[in-house]
Formats: sequence, structure tokens, C-alpha cells
Amino acid sequence: MLRILGRPSSINVRKVLWLAHELGTPFVNEPWGDGDASRKLDDPAFASLNPNLMVPVIEDDGFVLWESNSILRYLATSRERSDLYPVAARERARVDQWIDWQSSDLNPAWKYAFLSLVRHAPGYDDPQALATNAARWNDFMRVLDRQLQQTQAFVSGDTFTLADIPIGLSVHRWFSVPIERPRLDGVVAYYERLSERDGFRRYGRNGTP
Repeated sequence: MLRILGRPSSINVRKVLWLAHELGTPFVNEPWGDGDASRKLDDPAFASLNPNLMVPVIEDDGFVLWESNSILRYLATSRERSDLYPVAARERARVDQWIDWQSSDLNPAWKYAFLSLVRHAPGYDDPQALATNAARWNDFMRVLDRQLQQTQAFVSGDTFTLADIPIGLSVHRWFSVPIERPRLDGVVAYYERLSERDGFRRYGRNGTP
């Protein structure tokens, strides 16, 4: 049984939960980091699995792995799901491009707005900084919209792939955080297309930003 360690409210944990659902892989989710005193991330039992004290972590038949996007790639490859993670170099590179774009460009763009408007974190209450961050976030979403207008389907082409999991969760966050958003028809259609998938309804569009 695949063990997925991490609180299910975490966007990075939800990536792994969604993929496990898509794969049909039996799993158990252990909500480390959810505030339960018995599942704190600095517990030696968890620290021995991930010295960074971050979620998610998986344990798959004795194999331990952390970093959410590495986990996605491993699970798709180990389950021989080339439909989700292609074998051909160029097709795989296109999927990897969008996974890495989500992590390196899109993800940092929402940090201030998310911490300000959802987490209400101390120090994230500057209206100008919030407006600047929201504008930057919207700029990246326009990049995604142009890609989706071209594919008229999923982020890397005609079919659902591994790239749509981190991107799909990011799109849900964009719709969930109360900022001013431009009308992006490609993104709207994509959001509804993803919502036809049971895994996205369970772990993406499930009321959690």
C-alpha cells in the first residue's frame, strides 16, 4: 500500500493524492503537519524520512521519496503510465516544461496574495505589495491562457498528462483567492474540463484553495 504523508489541505500533497487516484493505486494518506501533536513534522519518525521537514513524502514498498513533482514523475513512471508521462523525449520535455514552469514561475507569483488573503499571515498586509503581486500572478495566468487557447484541451496538448495536475491545482487556487482577475476564456474552459475528472473534484476543486 502506498503511503502518502502530509496534510490533505496542502496543495503539494493534493498533487500526489490526485495522481494516485488517477492511477488507481491503493493508498493511505497520513496527515502529517495538520496540527496533531502526534504528527508534527519535527517528529524524529518524520524527520528520518525527509530532513527538510516538509510534505509530501511517500513510502512505496520501502522506497521513500520527497519533493512533490519528483513524486509525480516517479509514480507515473513506476506504474508505466506513458499516457500521463510520455517516453518520447520531446513529448516528455513538453510535460516537464509546464511542470517546472508551475514550480519556478507561477507558484512564487501567488505567494503574497495567498498569504495575505487566505492565510492572513502577519506582515502580508501592504495593499501596494498585494496589488503588485496580484498583477504579476495574472500575467502568468495570461501565459497559461495563451497556451490553452492553442491546445483547446490540456496544457501540453490534446490529452491529460502529468502537467495538468500541478497546473490544474494552480488554476483552482487562482479562482479561489479573492483578487481581481481578468476574463481568460481558455483558463475557464480548462477549469471546467478538469472538473469532469473525479480526481480533480476530490483533490482540486474541493473547497480548499
